[in-house]
Amino acid sequence: MDIAIWVVIGLVVLLGLYLWVTYNALVALKVRVDEAWSDITVQLKRRADLIPNLIETVRGYASHEKEVFENVTKARAATISPEALEHPAQAGKAEGALQGALKSLFAVSEAYPVLVASTNFLELQRELTDTEDKVMAARRFFNGGVRELNTKILQFPNNVFASNLGFSEREFFEVEDPDAIAEPPTVKF
Repeated sequence: MDIAIWVVIGLVVLLGLYLWVTYNALVALKVRVDEAWSDITVQLKRRADLIPNLIETVRGYASHEKEVFENVTKARAATISPEALEHPAQAGKAEGALQGALKSLFAVSEAYPVLVASTNFLELQRELTDTEDKVMAARRFFNGGVRELNTKILQFPNNVFASNLGFSEREFFEVEDPDAIAEPPTVKF
C-alpha cells in the first residue's frame, strides 16, 4: 500500500511538472508571437506615415491623377485600421490592396522624369523600400513564431491541455493575393 501511494504521488508530481513546463513554453511562444505582431504593426505604421509624403510629392507633378491618389489613400487607411492591426487575415488583405495601389502610383510617376529625378521622391522611395524589407522580415519572424506556437499546441499530449490552459492556434500573416506582392513596387529610370 505504501508503494502505491508513492507511485500515485510520483505520477501527480510528474503530471504537475509536465503541465508547468508546457504552460511556460506556451507562454514564451505566445509572447514571442505577440512581440512579432507588434513589430509588424510598427513597420506598417511607419510605412503608412511615409505614404502621404509620397502622394504629395507625386501630386505636385501629376495633379490630374486624382483616382490613383484616392486609391492609395484608401489602401493606406485599410492597412492601419484597427481590424488590420489586430487580425493577420485582415492585414494580409489590406497589404495586397496597398501594393496594387502603390504600383499604380509609381506607374504614374514614371511619366514625369523630373519627379523621378527629384531628391525628395528618391529619398521617400528609398525609405519605403527599406520599410517594405522590414515588414517582410517582421512577417517572416511572426509566421515562424506562429508556426512554433501552433505546432506546440497541436502536438500530443499538449493538445489535450492547451485549450484548457487558455491557448489557441494563431493565424498566419498571409497576403490574400500573393501576386500583388510578388514584386515590390519599383520605379524604372
